[in-house]
Amino acid sequence: MKLSKLKPLAVLGGFSLAVASPMALAQLEEVIVTAQKRAESLQDTPISLTAFGEDQLETDGINNLGDIGSKVPSLTIEPFPINNATLRIFIRGIGISDAQITQDPPVGIYVDGVYIARSTGTALDVADLQRIEILRGPQGTLYGRNTTGGAINLITKKPTTEALEFKQKFTVGNRNLLTSKSTLNVPLNDRMAAKFAVMRTQQDGHIENTGPGGDFGDRDVEGYRLDFRWDITDSLAFDYAYDKSDFDYYNTQYQHVIPRSPSGSQADLVSAQERSVYSDTRQKSVGTVTPYEQSSTDIEGHAWTLTQDFDSFQIKYIGAYRELNDKSYADLGGGVPLADGETADSGLTFRVDSNEYCGQAAEFVMGRGNCLPLTYPKISQEQTSHELQISGDLFESRINYIVGAYYFTEEAQEDNGPMHHQLSGPINIDIPLLGDILKSSIRAVNMLEQVYDIENDAKAFFGQFTWTPPILEDRLQLTFGARRSEDTRYTKKFQRDQTIAETPLGPIDVSFAQCNSILDGDCRNFDNIEAKQEFTNDSFSFVAEYDLTDSTNIYAKRVEAYKSGGFNTRDPQQDGNQGPATDGVDYGFGYADGFDAEYVTSYELGVKSELMDRRLRVNANVFYSEYEDMQLNFILTGTVADTKVTNAGEAEMYGLETDITFMATERLLMMLNYAYLHSEVTKATDVSGNDVADQFVFFSAPEHSFTLSADYTLFVADWGRGSVNLSVNYMDERNGGSRAENVKNTQLRQYELVNARFSLADVPLAGGRLGAGLWAKNLLDEEYELTAVDNLPSADRSVIWGEPRTYGIDVFYEY
Repeated sequence: MKLSKLKPLAVLGGFSLAVASPMALAQLEEVIVTAQKRAESLQDTPISLTAFGEDQLETDGINNLGDIGSKVPSLTIEPFPINNATLRIFIRGIGISDAQITQDPPVGIYVDGVYIARSTGTALDVADLQRIEILRGPQGTLYGRNTTGGAINLITKKPTTEALEFKQKFTVGNRNLLTSKSTLNVPLNDRMAAKFAVMRTQQDGHIENTGPGGDFGDRDVEGYRLDFRWDITDSLAFDYAYDKSDFDYYNTQYQHVIPRSPSGSQADLVSAQERSVYSDTRQKSVGTVTPYEQSSTDIEGHAWTLTQDFDSFQIKYIGAYRELNDKSYADLGGGVPLADGETADSGLTFRVDSNEYCGQAAEFVMGRGNCLPLTYPKISQEQTSHELQISGDLFESRINYIVGAYYFTEEAQEDNGPMHHQLSGPINIDIPLLGDILKSSIRAVNMLEQVYDIENDAKAFFGQFTWTPPILEDRLQLTFGARRSEDTRYTKKFQRDQTIAETPLGPIDVSFAQCNSILDGDCRNFDNIEAKQEFTNDSFSFVAEYDLTDSTNIYAKRVEAYKSGGFNTRDPQQDGNQGPATDGVDYGFGYADGFDAEYVTSYELGVKSELMDRRLRVNANVFYSEYEDMQLNFILTGTVADTKVTNAGEAEMYGLETDITFMATERLLMMLNYAYLHSEVTKATDVSGNDVADQFVFFSAPEHSFTLSADYTLFVADWGRGSVNLSVNYMDERNGGSRAENVKNTQLRQYELVNARFSLADVPLAGGRLGAGLWAKNLLDEEYELTAVDNLPSADRSVIWGEPRTYGIDVFYEY
């Protein structure tokens, strides 16, 4: 299959095939992808890969990464609990549960070949998206570090000199959904073209806030993009892209399911629980006591590409600069409604509500009359990257190759606080010299302020060579790949951790209560502690492909990948010499010790075939992966913000993935995508050398998942074409944390989502085409959980629910 020429295509996706003319429906068309940094057929790419083309993105209502989370088996995407602009992405159960700037995600995100370092902002809509490619499994050679789980490519539409083109799309729907997307392609001359895209989306949240502030889930998104292409000569091309996105939103709210069992003198916590709503079903409305504030994410980026073609090879340079600014105001308390006659400014001395703490301790830190936020992190980040690629053919195309060099640097800061921290409820403590005088009438409240600064640099050299030996009728291809990675990571942490007692005499600093001595009240403070680590890795890959027939090939591969280590700035301890952490366990390491790199070796056997005269496409693979020093995040019991990152000794996973596309008739296209996954931490050692592997589990790794869809063309006429699409997405139960002890309260239930769309397209109008689509997501209004935690102030289990039924209509015009 490799030596045959590919058929030129106008479409690049699965469902786009079903909306072509009746003649085209006789066979499945080829799907072209760029997963290996060159255009090639999906069937010739030895990667477990799912691609969404432009028409399928339209059919499925996909505008950003968050929209595909339930549509691809082996892929789970969920919002970060305190930032709806940030996504936690897992492929084959490999992902990251925390979005801190000092820890990189193991699923690489790329926009037009540019690596996006931070997961913050990944939920933003892309102004003019053409294709999404999901690469399952480690991608260590071509994509490099931080792809131990896989990679996702987002490809935008490029300008063309062929003709003036315009497209306008409007969407209206329930919860006051209003979206406008406009694109304009302008040929400047026969060698230059520019493309402009702008989008705006507004929608009310799906949980009403009966208190002050916005509704939970409200969003207002704007996106702009400018692309410029200049064919300097017939062989030299320059591309420039500028994009900007602004996302204003109110974070989705945690709803309480199981009350926390209070201990000690947590009377106020009990009072708050009595006024809270606990339910294992989705609530349509809850209320905050203090005003719920708006969050925002702003992203801006520049990218430039220079491509020089020669007779038998190509040189390409990709450069980029991006910056990110984010502030997120979270709700973690489930909503505590006001009592009869109570107002938000009624002067309560203590309030455990959904987003602020008000009282003596807050005023001690924030000033008179001010409350203390539960959490309000602010992030700023800048990144610059450069990549040089040389690709081509040798020896009459017997060898295809790509070699290159990569450089990446970033600076970032995260500012957390001051904020209400541990939220384990008010506690009684002894204050020396005062004895029993105040013992029964005080409470202690923990405050935290943190600022992290990071500087990261990464360099890499890579190469991949595919050889077709002159044997076996040119049906065998052997691919060798290698990558050398060098990473330098630096961080600086400031932390002020205080415990303030509220007493009849006023607030008193009793921070020594969490230390070993009354003279050691600042034991949990960090005075700009600096830390630095360097990592070097060599990763290799080998793939053998064999074309059984002209339409069926099999492959076997061995791939290595690595994820750089770093520092956990949410670790409450400076190092491993400070004894027990805030949960009473001595882990033997702290922030300055950092955590090591993660390594994976993966084996895969796959088949890609087209049968029944290209009416049936069956792609399937089995895999086995071994992880060493896997990085596991977990929250310390009794806290919201204290975490540990440990390197588990060993872990393994194996599974099966299959993608089936069947053109049952010239009008009916059916697809089935299924994944089975088994994952297990096989070895982990504590500070005493004991094996504690049974204490850890894989986060968000469902055993079974599938998507079943059908696209039926109702009619094709001169005045238009009608079709209907129906899909069912199933997700098995999965863990919401990495500690086995938390599974009971953090496990997420299985769910099935049904989506539907009726489309009318290709209606001639004024020299262009008019179309419309009536759609519904979660048609049956399934109640399903996106994430769950067990560490909030008044609940042993709290969840964020997925969106209820959403429906609307699209109208678009193309010229």
